[in-house]
Amino acid sequence: MVTHNAPLCALCLALALCSSSCWFRKPTRPVFTPPPAQPQATAPAAEPPTLPAPPKVEGNPGVPPSTPDTIPLAPEPPKPTPRRGTAAAPPKPTTTPPPTTEPPALPKLGQIFTDDERRELNRRLDESLDRIKRALAVVERKPLNAEQSETADRIRTFQKQAEQAREQDLVTAVTLARRADLLAKDLLERLP
Repeated sequence: MVTHNAPLCALCLALALCSSSCWFRKPTRPVFTPPPAQPQATAPAAEPPTLPAPPKVEGNPGVPPSTPDTIPLAPEPPKPTPRRGTAAAPPKPTTTPPPTTEPPALPKLGQIFTDDERRELNRRLDESLDRIKRALAVVERKPLNAEQSETADRIRTFQKQAEQAREQDLVTAVTLARRADLLAKDLLERLP
């Protein structure tokens, strides 16, 4: 029974043999082996430096030297001799100056204003503080809830801070008084 597939089978068998992985394998690289280490030439050993002989110690080296039982007193310092022609002045008593109650005034740092600017800032501050006092007088006669009481306390705090800041920083004092004034105006509008 000869079939017409015989040439085809022979071709498949020939391709299978030719495509074996042995034919296409890459050659392996040889493993690198380093050359053996060369022995180093050794230099002749240098002689260690010689030290001088130790000094000779008198007495028994295991026993410490004796020390005196008392400490000698130091000689008194020489007294100064007066110069010729001048009599020896009696020693001056040393007095300490009385302590000052106030430290010296330090220069103030701050913004420098002209007289007109200073007058204007003081005027604005006084007007704001007057409005705050009138508003607080009205607020004290009214019954307040917790939020309104807190706002009134803030107004008093800003007012006190503005009065304290007037001497050190006029601009800050005006700003604080303005805040208190705005809070007081708002509180008066919300009161029944």
